[in-house]
Amino acid sequence: MPLDLVVVGAGPGGYVAAVRAAQLGLATAVVEADRAGGVCGNWGCIPSKAILADAELCAETRRAAELGIARAAPAFDYARVIARSREVADRQAKGVESLFRKHRIAYHHGRARLARGGVVVTAAGAPPQRLDARHVLLATGSVERTLPGIAVDGTVVLTSREALALPVLPASAVVVGGGAVGVELAYAWASFGARVTVVEMAPALLPGMDADLGRELGRAFGRLGIEVLTGCRVERCTRTDAGAEVVVAGPDGPRTLAAAAVLIAVGRAPRTADLGLDEAGVRLERGFVWTDAAMRTSAPGVWAIGDLVGPLLLAHTASAQGIVAVEAMAGVEGASPVDPTRVPVCVYCQPEVAAVGLTEAEARARGLEVTVGRFPFRAAGKAAATGHAEGFVKVILGSRHREIAGVHMIGRGVTELIAEAGLSRTLEATAEDVVATIHAHPTLAEALRQAVLAALGRAIDV
Repeated sequence: MPLDLVVVGAGPGGYVAAVRAAQLGLATAVVEADRAGGVCGNWGCIPSKAILADAELCAETRRAAELGIARAAPAFDYARVIARSREVADRQAKGVESLFRKHRIAYHHGRARLARGGVVVTAAGAPPQRLDARHVLLATGSVERTLPGIAVDGTVVLTSREALALPVLPASAVVVGGGAVGVELAYAWASFGARVTVVEMAPALLPGMDADLGRELGRAFGRLGIEVLTGCRVERCTRTDAGAEVVVAGPDGPRTLAAAAVLIAVGRAPRTADLGLDEAGVRLERGFVWTDAAMRTSAPGVWAIGDLVGPLLLAHTASAQGIVAVEAMAGVEGASPVDPTRVPVCVYCQPEVAAVGLTEAEARARGLEVTVGRFPFRAAGKAAATGHAEGFVKVILGSRHREIAGVHMIGRGVTELIAEAGLSRTLEATAEDVVATIHAHPTLAEALRQAVLAALGRAIDV
């Protein structure tokens, strides 16, 4: 008897979709070629946050004297830092597998390829297995992009996957790419004492986010001793006895950077290879799988979510899309498509960065009349008391209805604060709604209300 659904991929898109499908009564199986939890749980979101947590502790220890705490010079065991991150990843993988057992979802380890009416699964040492299903949901995620002419060797020239498992802290590193992955690992390595240079082609770090955030992060990194080279491109990378030399070209001409390690962090590409997409009639656009708002592909019975479909390559986007897809399969009434302007984007270096909604440039490019309000964390009592007063909250209001069009934050703790801004977007809240909400004092969350007040010309503390 055929299944209702086969999910290809057990990352945050695939496993969430599978659990929701089981809740809706769909007979469901999952096929995963690597480990349950996908890239996020095993080689991305989760292990990187474990490393970052240790890096923050190391950085805090170094400034303990500023806080009146006597201490010796901090010592750390970087191999143990990496080992702990792998332990966290292992627990995540086991946790996902336990969810499959709890919800009676069949779990197959192997590679799946689309076939008429289902998939064919191949695994080492076993004959191919056919899984018939009414629906197939592709959730295969993405792989690390590399640069032409630069060979990744896994020891000196790394992608994030190798960097997150590297048991020895590089004494120096060049990070090619100033997006989320690049700045997070740059911060982590620098916090443990490595000499780090970040090279980014765009005029500021974090291209794609509000430019004010990238500029502020660049200044913060400078204070941490991280060199930031924006408006620069890598021309070549050459292995040396001591590591590598990277030649970059920028506004001031070419420059050669020597480092023990080079991290290539220039984004991710959808994992579309060997899925049988062409034969199944699945259409691609700019390398990504095309879907409609309910996540249906151009092939009957085939659906796709997450990094495979772009453009927001985020774990929580994939999870939300997975729920949209399976609820559409099950005929659930009122399922809403994922609105990219309601998806938060978070970066977990220090200071953290978080945003939801339109940037100021996007809003103006759409012809919207907007009002902008900013509030610096240095004017927030809680931030000053904790000794982490870097950064600000920037709010974009639509001038007609004073709706919350976008919120952009940089500072310690903002990846948690962004949830309130996201709820404001979901509820289509206005400036008056946020102002009318009493925020506890002292909290960092007060900065959001104060930024809205600033946009209205009514700021109290600045």
